[in-house]
Amino acid sequence: MTHTTTDQPDRRAGGAVVPVLAFAGIVVAVMQTLLVPVIKDLPQLLDTAPSNATWVLTSTLLSGAVATPIMGRLGDLYGKRRLLVLSLAVMVVGALVSALTSDLLTMIVGRTLQGFAMGAIPLGIGLMRDMLPRERLGSAMALMSSSIGVGGGLALPAAALVAQHSDWHALFYGAAGLGVMAIALTLLVVPESPMRARGTFDLPGALGLSAGLVLLLLPITKGSDWGWSSGTTLGLFAASVAVFLLWGAYELRVQAPLVDLRTTARPAVLFTNLASIMVGVSFYVVSLVLPQLLQLPEATGYGLGRSMVVAGLCVAPLGLTMMFTAPVYARLSARYGPKVTLIIGLVIIGLGYGGGLGLMDAAWQTIVTSVVLGAGIGLAYSSLPALIIGAVPASETGAANGLNTLMRSIGTSVSSAVIGMVLANTAHHTGAIAVPTMHGFHVSFLIATAAVAVGLLFALLLPRSPRPAAHTQLRASSEEDAALERAEQALRGFRGRVLDAGGSPVARAKVTLIDRRGRQAGATLSDADGGYALTVPAGGAYVLAAKAAGHGPLASAATHHGEERAVELDLSLPGETVPA
Repeated sequence: MTHTTTDQPDRRAGGAVVPVLAFAGIVVAVMQTLLVPVIKDLPQLLDTAPSNATWVLTSTLLSGAVATPIMGRLGDLYGKRRLLVLSLAVMVVGALVSALTSDLLTMIVGRTLQGFAMGAIPLGIGLMRDMLPRERLGSAMALMSSSIGVGGGLALPAAALVAQHSDWHALFYGAAGLGVMAIALTLLVVPESPMRARGTFDLPGALGLSAGLVLLLLPITKGSDWGWSSGTTLGLFAASVAVFLLWGAYELRVQAPLVDLRTTARPAVLFTNLASIMVGVSFYVVSLVLPQLLQLPEATGYGLGRSMVVAGLCVAPLGLTMMFTAPVYARLSARYGPKVTLIIGLVIIGLGYGGGLGLMDAAWQTIVTSVVLGAGIGLAYSSLPALIIGAVPASETGAANGLNTLMRSIGTSVSSAVIGMVLANTAHHTGAIAVPTMHGFHVSFLIATAAVAVGLLFALLLPRSPRPAAHTQLRASSEEDAALERAEQALRGFRGRVLDAGGSPVARAKVTLIDRRGRQAGATLSDADGGYALTVPAGGAYVLAAKAAGHGPLASAATHHGEERAVELDLSLPGETVPA
């Protein structure tokens, strides 16, 4: 799976590309919290039982989880902008379907279509990587990655205002209007990426992943209603394990898999995805707890008695702070690397939840908690795509970021199920009314803190990335300076092909760069033409080690003098050393 174009992307995108892509991400994220202000009224609005009404939320979650990695892979193959526009168009159709009905089944269909737009987040990140110069890429990806939280946070007060003063169907008309605006801006401003991955779409892999995700997420989201020990819940969990095992065995054997599990198993990718789940858990807890605390009547002794709109405004700083952390992330990441930035973000989230345990007595205290958590979640979310992009080939950007976004969605799903169960089991029952208790809120914050601690452990296990050198910091003052920096970077490395005994290219051979102290200085996989490219941190003597299935390992000495070196790696004989 490699590009059909050159290795160097066309990075001449206009200045409006980043805000347009971020706006598209925010519009997509609105779908996740659009109905939060009217959740408790859905059974009455749809004339159905509460257990049936939850499908209006569950359907969006399931379709989003399924669509995210699939749309990412399709974007790699057929064009990221094309698939981004398609995702938004499906969302608009779904919003209009929901706007025109009060029938439960039709509403679920509309909400399912809206969930397909979640693939826009990784597609936007992939477009940014393909088009933007390095000095703009860090803050741009940070903003795009944070858009899922920004949109969710800003949608709460806006949706509450609409729901309180208008017919609730107006929420969907508004969402459709935003979607149309995002499509128009994308078509006008965002060019199509020239990058393409070779290969075909893995339809069996897509069907297997979809089945496994539905079987996994369905009992997670409905376990509280069905009972966690019920035969249905346990049976679906067991079925999901079986499907994922079969799917994994298939993906390892197919030539062009939907998800490259070998790449996913690399520590840099694996621990980033595991940390993403924990960040997703921590993000959703505050969205579930604070609005309820703010709207509970003061007569409970701990409720803050605020209106739906005021509650949304108090939580809105969560999204706003995430938006404003993008440039902060860019500076921190340029100086210390995305791993350190992820750790800083997780520590801030932990402090936010720890301090939030004692900040539940006034509305202004919830605002403070929202700001602190927004800063931490913004830094953490911003770090994730940079870690993924630094560990996968450029041709797999869409699929890899799609999988990472899926991991965050799984985290929010787990958070929703667990926190919902905690609040239900700790609620005070007065007749048929269940009132959440302060004890339940405290337990929820403690669960979030524990999730952050686990995420911090995964972040610490990430491979150490080299500290960015001075020339890679975001300090370009003009397009000429930026072009010079990119030219310098392109010269600093080795480039060549990996060949077999007959002189044919060897695809997916691992090429490792080893410095004079025996430490790994870089690694990559050869593309379908056997080509590889590795940058070096400094001039000097290196060893290029290559190995591939069916061939013996090879080590080739090479010296770098500041210019690009072409080194062919011939795997014709086991253990053969080829002079540089």
